[in-house]
Amino acid sequence: MSRGITDERLLGAFARVQRHAFLPPDLAESAYADYPVSIGAGQTISQPYIVALMTECLRLSGREKVLEVGTGSGYQTALLAELAGEVYSIERIPSLAEQAKELLATLGYKNIVVKIGDGTLGWPDQAPFDRIIITAASPRIPLPLPDQLAQDGLLVAPLGESMSQILTVFEKRGATAASRQICGCVFVPLIGKYGWRDQS
Repeated sequence: MSRGITDERLLGAFARVQRHAFLPPDLAESAYADYPVSIGAGQTISQPYIVALMTECLRLSGREKVLEVGTGSGYQTALLAELAGEVYSIERIPSLAEQAKELLATLGYKNIVVKIGDGTLGWPDQAPFDRIIITAASPRIPLPLPDQLAQDGLLVAPLGESMSQILTVFEKRGATAASRQICGCVFVPLIGKYGWRDQS
């Protein structure tokens, strides 16, 4: 699955985290195919390659405090927990948040905190974060998040239109941010005050 992914720690984490555990039993056979899979509530678990690429862009060494916007199934959360020091994850859909929290606890992760809420607001009580990853499509970086990113921190997000985005990496340097575009991608919309409106 490497497809250009060279971070050995990341590849090791992929070998340890069993993707099928984060999918409904009837979809387990699709767990290791390289495409997104529905997890219910209009959400998906992203294709393994995009998960790996986004995670590699975070350049995790093992000590970082990470904010994840969009817990979803908890699969990305588990990978972050394998590679970082602490993971704070926000999910707006209560059923997904509770399922992920229970599963991650069952799997033995002690360095993850999951809460229900609007991820576009971030988690100011726990800021600053060394890394921020947004796992849904946003028209722009949600306004509160740059202030919650530590100096020299990295933020990775798919930015653009609701049906087409560009995976973008921001590095905070003083009062400004340097950005780098990685590749095109398609994610479900980030719903919240500083994202897309809920059309349901």
